[in-house]
Amino acid sequence: MTPIPTISTPRLTLRAPELRDYPAFAAFYASDRSRFVGGPATSEQAWRFLAVELGHWPLRGYGRWAVEETATGKLAGIVGLWNPEGWPEPEIGWDLMNGFEGKGYATEAASAARDYAYDVLGWQTAISLVAIGNDASARVAQRLGATPDGMFRHERFGQLEIWRHPAPSEVSDGGMEAYA
Repeated sequence: MTPIPTISTPRLTLRAPELRDYPAFAAFYASDRSRFVGGPATSEQAWRFLAVELGHWPLRGYGRWAVEETATGKLAGIVGLWNPEGWPEPEIGWDLMNGFEGKGYATEAASAARDYAYDVLGWQTAISLVAIGNDASARVAQRLGATPDGMFRHERFGQLEIWRHPAPSEVSDGGMEAYA
């Protein structure tokens, strides 16, 4: 199993997804907030989605982290590096749990994940896929300096906007304190 590093930012801890995350995960997927990422979904489907997040790590050597609000220990989201079969290229993706939107957490965590992709994994580029109509996600991509770069048609999610992130040489440190 690929060890999943822990990343600290000023307000967040990015760590391995765990079973204790399942209740928040199930609540997110039961809600309309999940409509752009495969939901709403049943409890059983949410379990599978959590297992897929964890399983991506040994299959690709990277994946998405459970994002904890450091001050409270609450699960704020799932953010990180994603490239399942059928994806056009490696992506930086973010989903925030219910009640954690509007605090800048997606931008903070995605910036840390991108720094990890560039600094540790040596990625030279990255994209983010944004569902048509997901204006909040498009604003996160813009805050990260990504720009529109075409469209991608996914067999389940339909038409998605491709947002291209700046190259490593164009990105300043995102405020990461440590990789553990």
